[in-house]
Amino acid sequence: MHELRSGLWHWRAGHPDWSSEEPWEREVSSYAADDGSRLLLFDPLAVPGELLELAAQREPVIVLTAPWHERDAHDLVERLGAAVYAPPADTAEDLIGKYAVTAEQAGDGSPDLKWLRDGGGDANWYGAGDTLPFGIEAFEGREHNDLVLWLERHRAVIAGDSLADFGDGIAIQPQWLRKGVTRGQVAAGLRPLLDHPVELVLPAHGDPTDRAALERALA
Repeated sequence: MHELRSGLWHWRAGHPDWSSEEPWEREVSSYAADDGSRLLLFDPLAVPGELLELAAQREPVIVLTAPWHERDAHDLVERLGAAVYAPPADTAEDLIGKYAVTAEQAGDGSPDLKWLRDGGGDANWYGAGDTLPFGIEAFEGREHNDLVLWLERHRAVIAGDSLADFGDGIAIQPQWLRKGVTRGQVAAGLRPLLDHPVELVLPAHGDPTDRAALERALA
């Protein structure tokens, strides 16, 4: 674990569902931010013990950039009683539109966060354009439920999957764009981030980077 600046941490852990066919590294990134009253855990996986101890002294909150980033969220809800803020899971219509599956294959929609939708925790659903109660702004990324977050307190962007580093710096990865969505469209939606005094960019896939990398990714 590395403290990027006072009250902001980064750590990496091996993703349990990773395979060698994936374009991203097995180790993925998670982040935590302490605002003095809350400990915000972003896309958390294998939270270090020091942060679990701090969570016991704060109001723990899990913030997911995408519903498929639930990672250790369920276990942390049971252990810490943390509230969860997340974009909604894909509906059956979403799955049909994204992956050209049949209605039968789509079923009742994605199983992501089903435990939370079924009442297994304090669920708080959010979308692009929302400002979360703790002052975080949400921007639409490559999908309506793959969001990029602006943390003004730390002058940091939490990039989710919309800006990922597969070895050549953060980028809008073309292999992750569904049919009908272009890199230019995603970049245009994220350029308003450059109106903010961004200093850090924190991807789920890759290590923390800086404003210059964000400018290159959105050029």
